[in-house]
Amino acid sequence: MSFLYLDLPFQTSALEPFISDRTMTVHHGKHYQKYVRTLNELTANSKMSDETLEEIIIKGDLVGKAIAQNAGQVWNHEFFWKCLLPEGPKPSKLPLEFLDEQFGSAQEFEDDFTKAALTLFGSGWVWVVRDTNGALKIEALENAGNPLTHGQVPLLVCDVWEHAYYLDYQSERGKYISQFWSVLNWKFFEENIRASESLQNRANQRMRYENQMGL
Repeated sequence: MSFLYLDLPFQTSALEPFISDRTMTVHHGKHYQKYVRTLNELTANSKMSDETLEEIIIKGDLVGKAIAQNAGQVWNHEFFWKCLLPEGPKPSKLPLEFLDEQFGSAQEFEDDFTKAALTLFGSGWVWVVRDTNGALKIEALENAGNPLTHGQVPLLVCDVWEHAYYLDYQSERGKYISQFWSVLNWKFFEENIRASESLQNRANQRMRYENQMGL
């Protein structure tokens, strides 16, 4: 089995004027495609070719640094595509309530997220995750960093590698981040919050049961 090069869930021109057709064509058709191709080359004729991206990512450097990094980049990009939506809907009540509860307000969340993106040195990804204690948290991870390796649940991500924005904004990462909110898929974010809340509730129930049974 090989890892698939997936189509975008929208046309490459769909995010204009915020993210150009040229940028998405290069980002998806060059960079992401190369990560998929390289991962398939590195895992060819091995047991890892039958594993999921998640299984490889969680094993980390135990499978070899190059394999772990390329698997991370493939997974991260595929998740990132889902975080984008042309003329995305406005946020509903649920994510706004979570942002108010966890960060003080939606504006404070946006400010904290932007700060994390701007202060991440070099290339990487800025995530919103549900941490192991159930709280929402912003994580800026370098290179192919992925929250799955920390036991966290990814809810949202922004790609801050230069290839995600350089053709449109040159070195102005801040301008790119300011436009990210214009194409954010709030529905996907909300679905992930709901799903992660369900997972957290089940984990809490299991923990209470084990404590009661003395396990």
